[in-house]
Amino acid sequence: MAELRTEEEQVEALKRWWKENGLSLIAGVVIAGAGVLGWNAWQGYQENQATAASMRYQQLVNLTAGNTLDEAQLPEARALVEEIVEEHGKTLYADLARLVDARLAVAQGDLAGARERLQALADADSRGYVGGLARLRLGRLLVADGDAEAALDALESGVPEALAAQRAEVRGDALHALGREADAAVAWREALDLAETNDQPLYGVQLKLDNLGLASGPDNQGLDS
Repeated sequence: MAELRTEEEQVEALKRWWKENGLSLIAGVVIAGAGVLGWNAWQGYQENQATAASMRYQQLVNLTAGNTLDEAQLPEARALVEEIVEEHGKTLYADLARLVDARLAVAQGDLAGARERLQALADADSRGYVGGLARLRLGRLLVADGDAEAALDALESGVPEALAAQRAEVRGDALHALGREADAAVAWREALDLAETNDQPLYGVQLKLDNLGLASGPDNQGLDS
């Protein structure tokens, strides 16, 4: 950024010098050339930033892979999250790191902290895919924490169509937790229908329906969000 500021200052100095000397036409040519150089420098800077963010995020993924995380690794993982967010805060990698940070909070038993992180990310990306993922994970967390009504509220909006099947599944989980089995069955069937339509199968939804002992659609297994 220091290099960019220096170049901007140089461009500004050129503009003022030519303006003071009345050579507006020549000034336009010089400024245009400087602008091209500035754009190229900015593009190079952005590419370097993206590469650095990608490398740090890959480190974080490698460190936190699997269902369990060694207690000794948690401080390193949290430090990586902080670094990614502080240095690359406006990138997709920062948002993904925030999702990992919420999972780390759960691993440490800090459910309130995880809830706060997921809600903040959902609010910041209210219409985007990552925000939708945050809402889904927030919904699952709320159901697990015994607050199914809040889970339904969290899923009311902000989940994109690409995640509609997963949203229906989590709604079913929340309704089931509230004892509304018939409504839960409807939501889970909707999840299976959406997954089949979008060629986006889900793990375990059919089993949930089977455990209700109600009539259900064909089995549909696959990957969840």
